Amino acid sequence: MKTALVTGANRGIGLAIVAGLAKHPDIKVLLGSRNLHNGEKSTAGIKGNVVAVELDLSDQAQLQKQYATIVAAHGAVDILVNNAGVLKEGNLLELSEEAFQSSLRINFLAAFDLIRLAVPGMIKRRYGRIVNVSSGWGSFAEGLTGPAAYSISKAALNALTLSLAKDLPSNVKVNSMCPGWVRTRMGGEGATLSPEQGADTAIWLATLPENGPSGGFFRERNLIEW
Repeated sequence: MKTALVTGANRGIGLAIVAGLAKHPDIKVLLGSRNLHNGEKSTAGIKGNVVAVELDLSDQAQLQKQYATIVAAHGAVDILVNNAGVLKEGNLLELSEEAFQSSLRINFLAAFDLIRLAVPGMIKRRYGRIVNVSSGWGSFAEGLTGPAAYSISKAALNALTLSLAKDLPSNVKVNSMCPGWVRTRMGGEGATLSPEQGADTAIWLATLPENGPSGGFFRERNLIEW
């Protein structure tokens, strides 16, 4: 039995990733939510081994304590999906310092914190899958065209993915993915993809076989440019 942790998973793409992973009978899925009550409500109706856990990504010290509590209760994390994200509007000259720092904290630094907590155990057990839910807005190849703080933080997440892949053994894989334009609170009702469609690539990367890729950036299961 593998244990998967999905952050920001009480709605939208994160919840669809949880539901998709829960279809695998050999995976226990931990639904990470800042508010535990909301997380527990979101588990209703999902078939499989799913448990809500409390994770507040906004505070590093609190996050470390919560992660330790999760591991003590549910065992080590084998699959980590860094899905949580915030979108702050405005260009760099308009954006407040608080909004910029919050974007970096949630979209990038918290993911890095969780990776550093989970990776030693993955290496020891000779198995690990890390999926960083990024965006085409964080791609230099696509022009960093999104709101400034979002694009910069996702570009940093992509850089982390590429750099980390060079340091990990081949049995611990890390990849980034772009879900596309998805109908969520962030994407809006006019988006072209359902949460389930947006989650597909993340689920695929979270369950890669031994010969699967590492250090890539994917959309619709296809490699795309950084």
